[in-house]
Amino acid sequence: MQFKKRKKAGKYVRAVIQLIFFLLMPSAFTTAFAGVKYIFTQIGQETQLEMTAFVTVLLVLGIYTIVFGRFFCGFACAFGSLSDAVRAFYVWICKKMKKKPVTIGDSVTIKLKYLKYVVLAAVVLLCFLGLYGKLQGTSPWDVFSMLHAGNLRLQKYLAGAVILILIVIGMCVRERFFCLFLCPMGAVFALLPVLPFFTFRRNREKCLKGCRACTRQCPAALNLPDDKNPGVSGDCFQCQKCADICPGGNIHCSGMAGNEIPVTIVKAAVLFGILFWLGV
Repeated sequence: MQFKKRKKAGKYVRAVIQLIFFLLMPSAFTTAFAGVKYIFTQIGQETQLEMTAFVTVLLVLGIYTIVFGRFFCGFACAFGSLSDAVRAFYVWICKKMKKKPVTIGDSVTIKLKYLKYVVLAAVVLLCFLGLYGKLQGTSPWDVFSMLHAGNLRLQKYLAGAVILILIVIGMCVRERFFCLFLCPMGAVFALLPVLPFFTFRRNREKCLKGCRACTRQCPAALNLPDDKNPGVSGDCFQCQKCADICPGGNIHCSGMAGNEIPVTIVKAAVLFGILFWLGV
């Protein structure tokens, strides 16, 4: 019973936080991404860098990620929340039709997750060469922002709309498809060092024999760190689904066992306050 209550509570808290950020701060991702594009465009043009609003958001989210891990990706990124919703809806439809959902396997996922670094490198190169601006209309991020704002004038963004549709289809067949395989900001965050204070670990000695619930539940197909292997993976979204699914309640933040939900709410409040202060 305790396990079911914990799982249900974690699910609702995550959904509420994601909905709040999706409705009130959907531009956080695109703002930070604009910071990346600005930096490398200026470098390519050999122009002085300035602390623009885009760069400020990028730096602040980078510092936040170093301290709290990729909580932004797991709870606050509009693209990540969309991915969760699309996958959940697809699985629900499959259940209603009594069909097994099509899913990209973990072995393929582990190999394809390096694609996001290729995407980041391509964006950086195009910005450095001054070519990115000439590709206006091909960005799925721009199309997403327009649709979220209720702007349906997509005549000049047909290529971007097609790419966005393909991404949404991908979201159906793999949880966090965009985040894992294509997100350039995800690649940036994954390269950052993460402090151990708010990372999730498990005491492997207390794990139930043969239980791999946390790994099966993990969108990124990760093995959780433990005391013997304390390394933190940059691909962890801090979504906390591993903690929700653990039947023994054996997964928790370092030194914060039993307080995962309150800590999650605090992290969300801190992030919301920072983004609100920055005017995102």
